[in-house]
Amino acid sequence: MIENTKTKKIPNNKKPNKINRFFRILGPGIITGAADDDPSGIATYSQTGAQFGFGMLWTAFYQIPLLIAIQETCARIGAVTGKGLAGVVKENFSKKALLVVVFLVVIANTINIGADIGAIASAAELVWDLPFAFYAIAFAILIVALEVFVSYKKYVKFLKWLALVLVAYIFTALIIDHSWGEIIRATFIPSIKFDFEYLFIITGVFGTTITPYMFFWQASEEVEEEIAHHNLPQKGGTPHGLKKFLHNMRIDTSVGMLWSQLAQWFIIITTASVLFKNGITDINSAAEAAKALEPLVQSFPNSGQIAKDIFAIGIIGLGLLGIPVLAGSAAYALSEALGWKEGLYRKLSQAKGFYAVIIASTLVGLLMNFIGINPFKALVFTAVFNGLAAVPLIFVIAKINSNKKILGDYSGNKLSRSLVWFTFVLMAASALGLLYTLLNK
Repeated sequence: MIENTKTKKIPNNKKPNKINRFFRILGPGIITGAADDDPSGIATYSQTGAQFGFGMLWTAFYQIPLLIAIQETCARIGAVTGKGLAGVVKENFSKKALLVVVFLVVIANTINIGADIGAIASAAELVWDLPFAFYAIAFAILIVALEVFVSYKKYVKFLKWLALVLVAYIFTALIIDHSWGEIIRATFIPSIKFDFEYLFIITGVFGTTITPYMFFWQASEEVEEEIAHHNLPQKGGTPHGLKKFLHNMRIDTSVGMLWSQLAQWFIIITTASVLFKNGITDINSAAEAAKALEPLVQSFPNSGQIAKDIFAIGIIGLGLLGIPVLAGSAAYALSEALGWKEGLYRKLSQAKGFYAVIIASTLVGLLMNFIGINPFKALVFTAVFNGLAAVPLIFVIAKINSNKKILGDYSGNKLSRSLVWFTFVLMAASALGLLYTLLNK
């Protein structure tokens, strides 16, 4: 009798376990990557595609290793030291360096918060015809209430699904006829111009992608992850279980940053194909930016409104996801600099100064929307400001990454150090080029 040699079936419960383990790994990295495509990011990438067509597609590809390197370094700094980025700067650098770092992140984040609040209020107006002021105030109150009184990790689980609205740009790009050969060439072969308009936008692209608030947020969130997994006491100390934690952190960070850059690539393709090729090269409102999604819904009646609805949901969802990250990273930086208790795992009564910064930065950002600034234009200017502010911050991060006294055996390897220093040089060159053309304009 011939023995049955059929392969035994793997029990069904094994596959979900592997999938579940993968999704359990995802945390600060995937949240930071999603927050990277906040309203400021969408506006900047949309303006990039509308103004220069496929000309800046290469930025999405070549930023991938730089973005992963800088965020992995920030996350590793937090995980290894058990402190946020500002706390590490405080212990190892001069007070002047610390003040510069904290000042830049608080100012940049507050401006970014104001622009994002304006963007989600303008987006909401596309769907429900209520006053801009009503939406701006209502969203600001909602964001503060959720971040102060509800665990960010609880409500972000819902908001991360809203970030999937970015898939609309992918579908739109795939259903439009393109010259894919042109797209591939533009992705891998950089096209660089030395004029003010080009350098302004490219500084904005770098600034909204490799951006200060992400540095502070992910470093501090890794500390919170260690506390949540009991790898670090709440009172501080030396983290343990670092080898496995850092392995998971690198997967989480890589996935989050790849998703961020994929979204950027498709947003530029979509806006270049729909807006640039139809002569819309300067976006002044959320309604104009929403036109990029109209080809996706042309088969529906009143497709223009559906496109606006999809765009509005995306902007609102990503704003509600990103603004708490902005306010939180400013609070981490200032609290660590001043020696206050900090952390979203703490209650309001346990970290009054920390939560006061969150409330104050959100309210100041809200007030910015009532001084006559175009909300959509403000998003692009915010990205450019972040691009300028990031330069000295990356310099400090690069110094920490190379310092064995701070990171010991977990200091950056040759590849990490090279990529972080190259990121500094690239962003400094972009900022200097912009300032030079501005002065000689």
